[in-house]
Amino acid sequence: RVTSEANEQHVELPPRGWNSYDSFSWTVDENAYLQNAKILAEKLLPHGYQYAVIDYLWYRRYVDGAYTDSYGFDNIDEWGRPFPDLQRFPSSKYDKGFSQIANKVHEMGLKFGIHLMKGISTQAVNANTPILDIETGKPYVENGRQWAAHDIGLTHKTCAWMPHGFMSVNTDIGAGWAFLRSLYRQYADWGVDFVKVDCIFGTDYSPEEVITISQLLRELDRPIVLSISPGTEVTVPLAENISEHVNMYRITGDDWDNWKDVSTHFTVTSAFAAANKIGATGLRGKSWPDLDMLPFGWLTDPGVNQGPHRPCNLTFDEQKAQVCTW
Repeated sequence: RVTSEANEQHVELPPRGWNSYDSFSWTVDENAYLQNAKILAEKLLPHGYQYAVIDYLWYRRYVDGAYTDSYGFDNIDEWGRPFPDLQRFPSSKYDKGFSQIANKVHEMGLKFGIHLMKGISTQAVNANTPILDIETGKPYVENGRQWAAHDIGLTHKTCAWMPHGFMSVNTDIGAGWAFLRSLYRQYADWGVDFVKVDCIFGTDYSPEEVITISQLLRELDRPIVLSISPGTEVTVPLAENISEHVNMYRITGDDWDNWKDVSTHFTVTSAFAAANKIGATGLRGKSWPDLDMLPFGWLTDPGVNQGPHRPCNLTFDEQKAQVCTW
């Protein structure tokens, strides 16, 4: 169970670490991820970089026809919850989860993170999978009826950049809470320390779902950092309503290694700094405006299904300027 000391130390500084996306897009596998985690532990952990995060589509099969908004390639369990692609993450065959990888990451002295999409997958809704009641281990029943994915999926609130992938969940009903509770309890059981929940802020703002997730994370026996994304069209007033429920919230769109992306950060960061949002009250600690990733090192390109194949395009002076702003 979380101690008061652990709560006090939770996100007292901005969470720092490594995320797989800028180098691998969605094609990262277990071996590549653990190799990068090892380097993170050796080189950057002494400087406070402790989170090793697997970015999006870890549950999607890496086969012909699969891409960001493809349909029908995701691994979904009997309760409508994603589980890792067993070809890319072979250790997951033991429990259809990330427990084995999380254990290895924790042994390195690091913390383990994953990217999530909001709500529930379109595949689960179309299959009308039952909802797990974590208290009984059986399908969720309320008011004398068994509830399923059709009952909670908001088909009019699909993700703008992945409309065939995921949609929001109705958090006004108990079944919606039950589904999300089953998700986040499972992630805690896997040993997850950090979740990056996407398509839930900015232009896809879903405040009810953000607050529900935050409350569900407060129920857990171990702290999990809550990061929300993406950050397009984010203003200080929008963040005012949500920053206390999260630890990180994106205030920019995707950041890549060109000066145009870096320079657009100057105005938005000054606005959030002037509003005293840096280190404001957050979930079990503080919250931080998030400028997306630092695209340094050996990278891929946006939307390209391949691993790292080129160096960062920013000059050394531009990289220093971005680090200082970030």
